[in-house]
Amino acid sequence: MQQDILINWSPQETRVAVVENGAVQELHVERALERGLVGNVYLGKVSRVLPGMQSAFIDIGLERAAFLHVADVWQRQEGGEAPMFARKNEPPVPIEKQVFEGQSLMVQVIKDPIGSKGARLSTQISIAGRLLVFLPQDDHIGISQKIPQEERDALRARLQALAGDKSTGGGGGFILRTNGEDASDAELAEDIAYLRKTWAGIRQAALSRPPTSLLYQDLNLLQRVLRDLVGEETQSIRLDSREQFAALQKFGREFMPAAVAKLQLYKGERPIFDLYAIDEEIARALGRRVELKSGGYLIVDQTEALTTIDVNTGGYVGARNFDDTIFKTNLEAAGAIARQLRLRNLGGIVIADFIDMLREDHQAVVLAEFKKQLARDRVKTMVGGFSQLGLVEMTRKRTRESLAHMLCEPCPTCHGVGEVKTARTVCYDILREVLREARQFNPREFRVIASPKVVELFLDEESQHLAGLSDFIGKPISLQAETAVGPEEYDIVLL
Repeated sequence: MQQDILINWSPQETRVAVVENGAVQELHVERALERGLVGNVYLGKVSRVLPGMQSAFIDIGLERAAFLHVADVWQRQEGGEAPMFARKNEPPVPIEKQVFEGQSLMVQVIKDPIGSKGARLSTQISIAGRLLVFLPQDDHIGISQKIPQEERDALRARLQALAGDKSTGGGGGFILRTNGEDASDAELAEDIAYLRKTWAGIRQAALSRPPTSLLYQDLNLLQRVLRDLVGEETQSIRLDSREQFAALQKFGREFMPAAVAKLQLYKGERPIFDLYAIDEEIARALGRRVELKSGGYLIVDQTEALTTIDVNTGGYVGARNFDDTIFKTNLEAAGAIARQLRLRNLGGIVIADFIDMLREDHQAVVLAEFKKQLARDRVKTMVGGFSQLGLVEMTRKRTRESLAHMLCEPCPTCHGVGEVKTARTVCYDILREVLREARQFNPREFRVIASPKVVELFLDEESQHLAGLSDFIGKPISLQAETAVGPEEYDIVLL
């Protein structure tokens, strides 16, 4: 498999496309104004301690003071460091005995500011790497709960040997992330070295900078490309900004030297995303319908709880018989679904409704192809077999917002429902509302303000019903069309 990474940079937005064998497989977007604070480490200054709330307000240089609760305070203990609240049968030490006004405190943001609330903080620092999470204040070696139990002991022993101990210049705790399950010792050692080097920089900054300073900011999207996306199969990383290219080279030489050789500055006249029609691919990834080369198609619906994907034969009639037509459509759909999950970054529960297949051998081949295509996904997935209803249930880990949630917002007309009432339905709603108003008020005239389509229907097919209502209530009903009024909106004015 040949992989290329294309990066389109602008001051307001960074866009990254992962292209495998000529087809776009992943899209990543980061906007300058929407970048969160979670993961940032600050040298905060305690501005106020509230014993009644067991909390403190910390100034970290933002508009609003951040919030630290006693449950998020980490305190050194003999034999290592552990959170005071973690000790069984003992209440946490009161916050007024742990922090005081004016104190400088290293803190990490664990929740972004929302509305009028400031950011939430913790004094337990954790730094995420590509394969590991580093806990510099702890000696604990942990393994992701999503890794099978039977593999954890062996992985823990490997990680303990690689991490070493404080007497040999090591120290600190590590948690192996899910995507580090199959990593080699060399890859883990590289991640350990990177994380310890990062922590050394944070500690040095804390000694030299004044309170409310930012000590560490989680990597931006450009840097995360080198950390998370580059692998042995990556042929090139092409970036269209000379300034960012130089910055990424400097970062790569210091932390990920193996990836620097793959960096290329794109100097072409055409926009870099035009090379693989990526903007068109983004537009298609925001739609419900996905066309298959055979003539079949997928319908992708994303809901709050799960994503459903329906497979249809469409205009495909090329096989010798109906069973073969269904089989070939499902086989192509298996690869297309796996690609759409990555492209749209759909996470959580996914239900794939393949076309019903009578033959079990066809089901087995389609399921094997589906799992094969999903194996290329860097995000962890779990797939079940075909259910009695012919559905395939699977889960895909949520790593970030889906592409649609990142680039779009609910429609102001349908408010995210996806459908609006017909003009005739709105007409009947208006007739009922006029009758309701006539029973409460006694105006000279009723004026209906609605969309042109609704008014046109009242003047044509529904004119008899409108005239009948006017006679019944004994008041004239006039109509006024407004192009700015939505298809479901209307107003009834009493004159």
